[in-house]
Amino acid sequence: MSTDELVVSTADRILAETCTYAVIEQAERDGWAPAVWEPLAEAGLPYVGVSEQAGGVGGTLADALSLLRLVGRHAAPVPLAENGLLAGWLLEQAGLRIEAAVSTIVPGTAADTVRLEGATLTGTAHEVPWARRAQVLVVLVDDESGSRVAVVDTQAAGIAPLTNLAGEPRDTVHFDATPIRELSPVELSRADFDRRGALTRTQLMAGALERMYELTLAYTAERQQFGRPVSRFQLVQAHLVHLAQDAALLCLAADAAARAADSGDAEFEIAAARVIACSAATAAARTAHQAHGAMGMTREYPLHHYSRRLWSWRREFRQEHHWSVEVGRQAMGATADGLYPLITR
Repeated sequence: MSTDELVVSTADRILAETCTYAVIEQAERDGWAPAVWEPLAEAGLPYVGVSEQAGGVGGTLADALSLLRLVGRHAAPVPLAENGLLAGWLLEQAGLRIEAAVSTIVPGTAADTVRLEGATLTGTAHEVPWARRAQVLVVLVDDESGSRVAVVDTQAAGIAPLTNLAGEPRDTVHFDATPIRELSPVELSRADFDRRGALTRTQLMAGALERMYELTLAYTAERQQFGRPVSRFQLVQAHLVHLAQDAALLCLAADAAARAADSGDAEFEIAAARVIACSAATAAARTAHQAHGAMGMTREYPLHHYSRRLWSWRREFRQEHHWSVEVGRQAMGATADGLYPLITR
C-alpha cells in the first residue's frame, strides 16, 4: 500500500503538535477540539481521498487510511474518518460534492428508523459520530427504488448529545419531516457502508494499539522494582510479547484490508481484520494495563485515552459477532478449492 509521504508527515506533525494530553481531556469535556481540527482542515487533510471533482483534495484511499492510523496513534478527537472517508465517499458515489465543512454520516446503528417521506426525512438515528459539531449530515437511506444519499443541514434536525466510552460525541439525531437539501440515487447497500465504516475503525484501532504498545514498553523500561527495570521480570516480559504480537497482527491485517479495498473486492479481508481488531482490543488493553500496574488506572496517565478508544471503536459499524459470521460465510462460499487462495491471496 503506497502512500504520499508528504501528506502523512504533514498530518503526523500537526497531530504531534496539537494532540496534547490537556487538549484530549478538554475535548472530552467540550465535545470538540478546534485546536486539532482547524490546522488539519487548513491543510485539506479531512478531504484526502475525495476527488477534486467532488470537492476534495484528491489522493488515494491508501493516503486517507494512513491518516486514520495517525489519528488512532495520537488519540485525536476529530471526525477525520466520518468527514472524508465516509461522508465524502457517499457523496462522491452519489455524484454530489463534499462541502468545506464538518460532515458526518447516518446511519449510526442497525436500530435506526430513518426513512424518506417525499422530500423530507423522518425517524431516529442512534450513535451518530460528532453530529452536534457537524454542519452537514450525509444520510444513506433506502426507499422502494433503492438506496439514496440525502444531504441535510444539521441545524434542521433535533440532536440529543451523548458520548461513547472514550468521551467522543455519539449523538442521537431525530428527524421530523426534516427538509432534504440534496437527494441522489447511489449504487451502495448498507453492507457496503458497514464494510467501509469497519475499515476506518480497524485503521484507527491499529494506530491506537501501536501507541499503547510503545507507552507500555517505555514505562516498563523506566519503572524500577528491586533495583532493576520491571521489563526485566519474566511475567512483565510475557505481557510485552503478547502486546507486541497483538499490535503487529492487527497492523498487518489492517494493511491487508486496506490494500484489498484499494484494488477492489475486500469483503473477506475487511471482515477478517475487523475480527482481529475486536479481539486485540480486549486482550491488548488488558495486557497493557496489567503491565502498567496502578499507574495504568490513573486519569493523569494517557494510557486510558487509547484503551477506552479501542473499547469504543470495536463496537461501531457492527460488532465482532457480525464480522465473525461474515468470515465464516465467505469461507463456506469459497468451497474446498477456493479456501486456501481466499486466505493467502
